[in-house]
Amino acid sequence: MNYEFLKIEINEDVMLLGINRADKMNALSSKVLKELESVFIDLRDLYYKNLRGVILYGLGEKAFVAGADIKEMSLMNKEEAIEFSRLGQAVMGLIESSPYPIIAGVHGFALGGGCELAMACDFIYATESSMFGQTEVSLGLIPSFGGCIRLLKYVGRPLAKEMIYTGRKIQAGQAWQMGLVNEVYNSKKSMMDAAKKTLNEIKNQSPEAVSACKKVINNADDSLSLDAFDYEAKTFGEMFLLPNGQEGVMAFLEKRAPQFSNH
Repeated sequence: MNYEFLKIEINEDVMLLGINRADKMNALSSKVLKELESVFIDLRDLYYKNLRGVILYGLGEKAFVAGADIKEMSLMNKEEAIEFSRLGQAVMGLIESSPYPIIAGVHGFALGGGCELAMACDFIYATESSMFGQTEVSLGLIPSFGGCIRLLKYVGRPLAKEMIYTGRKIQAGQAWQMGLVNEVYNSKKSMMDAAKKTLNEIKNQSPEAVSACKKVINNADDSLSLDAFDYEAKTFGEMFLLPNGQEGVMAFLEKRAPQFSNH
C-alpha cells in the first residue's frame, strides 16, 4: 500500500517505518495517525508474515516527531478533540500491543505526541541531539495520547509529574539517566545501525517467546499484582506447547544452537 506520510522499507525481515512529513517536523495530524493505524492493524493481523521487528523513526534531521499537528487542533471543537485523542490513543495501543519488537529511533525533537509515540514502542534509542518532553501544558492542554500514563511507567511518578507539570524539554543524555532512553548515539546512522543490530539479536530467539514476553511485560503493573504473576505463569506454560519451545529446550540439552522456525 502507498502512504502519503509514511515511508516503509522492508530489509529482509525488518521493517523501517519512517514518518515522512519533514516539512512539518513530522507532526502527527489525523491523516498521519490513520496511516499509522492502518500499518499496525496489518501488523497485528500478521499481514507481514515473515517480519521480525520494526524500527520507527522520523524523516529529516530536525525531528522524530515534534508533536501533534497544532494547526489542525486549533480548529477542533470539544467533540473533535476527544475523537482526535482517542485516535492517538488507539494508535499508541496498537504499537504497544504489536506482536513484534518495535524500537523507536529518535533523532531531533520528540515532544508532545512525539514523546508519546516513542514511549509506545518497546524501547528508545536516541542521538545526542535529541530532545524529549511532554510540553502540552504550554498550550493549556494535557498529554492526550497516553503520555501521562506511559511516562509514569518509564521514569516514575515524581519525575513524570515534574516533566508534565513544567512542560520541560530534556536532552537525550538526561533522558537516558532517567530511564526513558536505552542508549544514546552520536549520529542518526550509528543509532539506526545499533537498532538493526539489536533486532538481529532478537531475531535469533523464538518469535513466539519474544511476543509472549512482550504481552506479559505489558500486562504487568507497578504493583506486581498476583494477576500479573498468574498471567506470566500461564503464558510460560503455553510456550511448552509450541514447536519452538520444545526446540529451545532440546537444543540446550543437546548442547547445540536452536533452530527456531518463523511461523
